Amino acid sequence: MTQYRAVFDAEISFSNDGGLQAQGFRVDVPGPDVTEDEIGRLFVTSLDLLMTQTVALRNVRIIEEAHKGTRGGPSDPGQ
Repeated sequence: MTQYRAVFDAEISFSNDGGLQAQGFRVDVPGPDVTEDEIGRLFVTSLDLLMTQTVALRNVRIIEEAHKGTRGGPSDPGQ
């Protein structure tokens, strides 16, 4: 079965001020038709971030690549 990952740049703001930026981040996704909202949720979940206010994604690409075990993703054994 083909597995997919999303590759993207992200910027997060937090409700208690501050922010986080990532470039070329990768998360496991369930398939090639995943939405940016789903990718953003996987990103936040994979890092176990709290008090996230906004998530902005840029340069999103979906690639065929084996899953690496993204927390909260399709290959997470806790799901």
